[in-house]
Amino acid sequence: MKAAFAGWRKRERLVYGDAGRMTYIIVFIIITGLYGYLFGQPFLAILADARENITYDMWPSADRAFAIAEHHFSDQYPSAYNIDRAADFFRETERRDPGLKYVHHELARIAFLKGDFTTAMAEINLQIAQEGDSTPNSYYVRGLIEGFAGNYGDAAKDYEYFLQFEPRNWAGINDYAWVLLKASRSRDAVKTTAQGLVDFPDNAWLLNSNAIALYEVGDRVLAKVQAQKALVAVGDLTEREWSLSYPGNDPKSATEGLAAFKKATINNMSVIIGTSSRSAVQ
Repeated sequence: MKAAFAGWRKRERLVYGDAGRMTYIIVFIIITGLYGYLFGQPFLAILADARENITYDMWPSADRAFAIAEHHFSDQYPSAYNIDRAADFFRETERRDPGLKYVHHELARIAFLKGDFTTAMAEINLQIAQEGDSTPNSYYVRGLIEGFAGNYGDAAKDYEYFLQFEPRNWAGINDYAWVLLKASRSRDAVKTTAQGLVDFPDNAWLLNSNAIALYEVGDRVLAKVQAQKALVAVGDLTEREWSLSYPGNDPKSATEGLAAFKKATINNMSVIIGTSSRSAVQ
């Protein structure tokens, strides 16, 4: 299929020339729409990618490559989500303009989602070396990578630095609390989540983390109160809220992801409410 489309692009240059490119694209869009209607969404997606390739071959640029990559790495376009295709176009962006502001940041996020923490760290370190504080959310991404790699101390430092720029970012607060818990700094996690709950009192993630932190420091009474609140809050969560809380994840996985989060929260809270002896930290 790819070879056939490549052949079409070659013939288009020979037959139509520069003057006929727009006409060719219009005709191609009409044909792809017709085929998509007749043969369904999967075929339409293949043709959409082919149209995208042809358009890019005609007018290549770093900005266009980046825009295409972002289109395939966004929860705004669930049917277009494809991190492999996004990675290809981010690399094309890097090839044409290595200094484009967020290219290494996005490559780091994709590598992280694939579980390739070594590549993810290399990309995010390059991003921070190039941009520094002009892209403060890169420190958040590095903290996330470090946390999942088990480097909790380094992760905590990066979250602390990120929160200097966005002190009311509830996701950053919650992830910071998570690495504090993993680093056996439960009292700091209690303080951090309590501060976050001032601004976001009904946030399911913060309530969950606060309940766990309280449980870990031995405050079982207040931990139970917060656990009950967490169970109510997580029960009200929607798939859209879950997707917005995990940017970069496949939006089509929202049903499964939300169900897994709810199950984990219920399990953790049952430990606290049932005053089990095991740790609630996951």
